[in-house]
Amino acid sequence: MLVVVASIFGPVPLLAQESAASNAAAQQNQAEGSAVARWQADKTTIFSADEVVLEDFKWIARPLIVFGQSPVQPAFIEQMEYIADRIDDLARRDVIVISDSDPASKTAIREKFRPRDFQLTLVGKDGAIKLRKPFPWHVREIGRSIDKMPIRQREIREGR
Repeated sequence: MLVVVASIFGPVPLLAQESAASNAAAQQNQAEGSAVARWQADKTTIFSADEVVLEDFKWIARPLIVFGQSPVQPAFIEQMEYIADRIDDLARRDVIVISDSDPASKTAIREKFRPRDFQLTLVGKDGAIKLRKPFPWHVREIGRSIDKMPIRQREIREGR
């Protein structure tokens, strides 16, 4: 019976804080148009970490998060240029690009992954961390890593 209730009403929060945080995030997404809907409308959009709730993209997209210590950090700039040059390759693989170049903002994503300096993090559709790099990586290499993942292999077989 609990399964039926959960499927009708969504997941049941374990703590009151979770409920409040979930409601606040949901209200913000509805007010601004959900990040998922915006990404689905244009998969080449690059999002700021404060616009995105990672859990919303589980089983929908592969978050690629670029962390930097500032927007003018050379490694951050280099990585964002690599991404901008081949954003269509990432979009074809259901990648949502998220940037976070302000450690002072302490976004939920930054708190979760705790980068020390520059960091490139790829999260799979299942929500697991698939790749962490402390230096810029070419989109070609990111694409090859994604194409080796079991879920992506199935997508390729199914023609997606």
